[in-house]
Amino acid sequence: MLGSTIPVFLTAILMLCAQETKPAPEANSAVETKPEGKVFQVDQGTRIPLSLINSVSTKQSAPGDRVYLETAFPILVDGRIVIPPGSYVTGTITEVKRPGKVKGRGEFHLRFDSLTLPNGVTRDFRARVSGLDGRASEELDRDEGSIKSEGNKAGDARTVGETTAAGASIGALAGSISHSPGMGAGIGAAAGATAGLAGILLTRGPEAVLAKGTTIEMVLDRPVKFEEKELDFSNAPPARRGSSDGGGPLPSRKSQNTNPRRWPL
Repeated sequence: MLGSTIPVFLTAILMLCAQETKPAPEANSAVETKPEGKVFQVDQGTRIPLSLINSVSTKQSAPGDRVYLETAFPILVDGRIVIPPGSYVTGTITEVKRPGKVKGRGEFHLRFDSLTLPNGVTRDFRARVSGLDGRASEELDRDEGSIKSEGNKAGDARTVGETTAAGASIGALAGSISHSPGMGAGIGAAAGATAGLAGILLTRGPEAVLAKGTTIEMVLDRPVKFEEKELDFSNAPPARRGSSDGGGPLPSRKSQNTNPRRWPL
């Protein structure tokens, strides 16, 4: 009797232990199904205005150089500020082309890489330039995504005209002394035009320049998501005065040429 009772007793103990440990999976499932915080998504195609912190030019910049910017306007999702002003954006110069001496304009390509909120939360993303400051003389090629300097055909024509006129005046003066003012004017005009063309051939065209404080609009190529807990800016440093309050873009090449070049005849 004792031998047959022991297995029955052990079976009862095992069944009792199984019943006591059965609720454990329910506790684990309760933890797993705990609702998460709300997720805020900045959609692809969102346009974000930025302000340049450092200047960029085809003369000084090279592929791989970093560009630093900050957001100039709050971006909201569902009525909540997700990207506040003063958030930092970093970009990279991917291509630089200097203007030629005979033709062509300076141009460069700018790619945006990462965003850092004032509380330190960072996201890597990809974005491109979608608009330029209305004060800038540079042009945005939306198809190629490049920023190009303004053309200088009018300036070249003015240079040739000015040197031609100066040459004609000097030639006429010299011709009047030799009693041949017409011939002297013609020779002087030809010499002046030649000097003007020589100067153009030896001088590069306008560089593409975006100065500190220039406003650039970027458009997101993919969505960017933030969890609700990542949008706590209560302990973030106060937003500093934006660099857009600076002097703005440099004047264009055309407006800088207030003193025309004089070429020796």
